[in-house]
Amino acid sequence: MSEVANGLPDDKELVLRVMPMPADTNPAGDVFGGWIMAQVDIAGAVPARRRARGRVATIAVNSFLFKQPVSTGDLVSFFATIVHEGRTSVTVDVEVWAERHPEDPLTVKVTEAQLTYVAVDEKGIKRALEAT
Repeated sequence: MSEVANGLPDDKELVLRVMPMPADTNPAGDVFGGWIMAQVDIAGAVPARRRARGRVATIAVNSFLFKQPVSTGDLVSFFATIVHEGRTSVTVDVEVWAERHPEDPLTVKVTEAQLTYVAVDEKGIKRALEAT
């Protein structure tokens, strides 16, 4: 993977960037894993929804790896890439990077995940992906 000067990948699509707040932390002061999981689900849905040209539903979390904790003050960037398409589903890889310590910048990969989304109609019933 190539990287730009700030350490973030330049070969993947940035779909979400957010800074966690103190309310998002656990008693140890780290950001809740569930908060990160929710953001990953949102980030993965961006390219899936675009490809499905409409509504999608998460049907599987295929893998999820927390590599490092996230803290308040970290600027967290979510990169998502479609890695597989089925008849009705889209599988997306999501990488999560944290930019820390603005006075002495450090960028680290904190999480990687793979999720599968299914295209659904307005009633929530599975539908085929449109041809591209």
